[in-house]
Amino acid sequence: MTMLRGSCLCGATTYDVEDAFDAAFYCHCSQCRRATGSAFKPMAAIRTGKLRLTKGEDALLIYGNPPDNHDVHCGTCGSFLYSVIAENGNTHVAMGTLVDDPGVRPSFHMFVASKAPWYEIADDLPQFEGLPG
Repeated sequence: MTMLRGSCLCGATTYDVEDAFDAAFYCHCSQCRRATGSAFKPMAAIRTGKLRLTKGEDALLIYGNPPDNHDVHCGTCGSFLYSVIAENGNTHVAMGTLVDDPGVRPSFHMFVASKAPWYEIADDLPQFEGLPG
């Protein structure tokens, strides 16, 4: 299995993750917008357990209550790295933290009903008002 490297902005926290993502997408929900400070969060979904922290585990900033849903940030620079979604067993990797190019590309937008009003989606990817399906 090909492994990809990921890192926060300052390099204090690094991780390896299998290039075995099930999907990649853009989330426009208000929580993702606030967590990233951006119009949306580009993320890639993988089964929890396929990402391994390689540096900085002792200084993480965790938002939420593990083992329930929680977000993981670098405790030094605050970079948002990934979310653990306990109810479906997935980890959503913030694609901007990947150092290496993954084999997956975002294929849809979700929660567009709550997207930032100042942002216009300019691609032809499918759009879902909430969760797809």
